[in-house]
Amino acid sequence: MQLCGIDEAGRGPLAGPLTIAGVILNKPIEGLNDSKKLSEKKRESLFDIIRENTTYHIARFTSAQIDELGLSACLAAGLREIMNALGEADYLYDGNSKFGVSGLRTMVKADATIPEVSAASILAKVTRDREMVELAALYPQYGFEGHKGYGSASHIEAIRLYGYCEIHRKSFRLKALQPSLF
Repeated sequence: MQLCGIDEAGRGPLAGPLTIAGVILNKPIEGLNDSKKLSEKKRESLFDIIRENTTYHIARFTSAQIDELGLSACLAAGLREIMNALGEADYLYDGNSKFGVSGLRTMVKADATIPEVSAASILAKVTRDREMVELAALYPQYGFEGHKGYGSASHIEAIRLYGYCEIHRKSFRLKALQPSLF
């Protein structure tokens, strides 16, 4: 049975989608690693190579869906979506939680050691990063092209100045934006 690696991007940001990718390699690909350990240029160069040499599926959840359903429910739904789309496989998800989904294994740091999971990590991250750059054009005051929606100092300052926009996760509470009790 073929191995399908699964990883996600966008679990912790304050804005933007959650993107989950599942990848079955059809042939070996050189240079795979955890997407966070690769330069943006290297991730971009591997993106099309991965898409051309794998069977894959990408699940995506908007900020509104995350706010409505919760992050864990979105992760579970994404895992099920990938498994339904790719059919019979040995599913390996990066991390230590299955989010209640049966029929898959987990492994901490699989994205750095298992090529299928590395490829999934790259597909998820590049897909999400590209979307954040597109969204930056709609919301230029937030600087999404730089921090990709994560809680950088500049992003938190932009939220202070402009408030939340449509793609912010309103269910994520920031201590930095809470009124002080002292």
